[in-house]
Amino acid sequence: MDKPQLFHCLTFTDVDRAIDFLTAIGFTEVVVVRDPDDPATVVHAQFRWRDHGGLMFGSVRHDDTLGFASRPGGGACNLVVTSDAEVDRVLTAALDHGATLAQEPHHPPHGGRSAAVRDAEGNLWNIDSYPGE
Repeated sequence: MDKPQLFHCLTFTDVDRAIDFLTAIGFTEVVVVRDPDDPATVVHAQFRWRDHGGLMFGSVRHDDTLGFASRPGGGACNLVVTSDAEVDRVLTAALDHGATLAQEPHHPPHGGRSAAVRDAEGNLWNIDSYPGE
């Protein structure tokens, strides 16, 4: 498998809840690095999405000078899944793990099936069977 070359980056105030959510919708953990002085703080995490996708994230940190780890809830991710049925399965898993429905499942004019949720911190997750061109 090739390593992902593009990562979406997010920040969470409750990173352990986020890890539970991400695992439930199909991400797999690659690495989680916690602050040795405060194990509740994740300074870096990397999760894989299917074969070539990646997500990096961590806890909100007030020592962040670039802005990577100081703005939770403002992200938007498109998750490409393998089939229309998988859209519904991932949607159900997301809702079962604290997400709220942002857009009902539908068939957009460009093809596939799509639905969207917001996680507990407000990030938007579009679940889509359209693989792109």
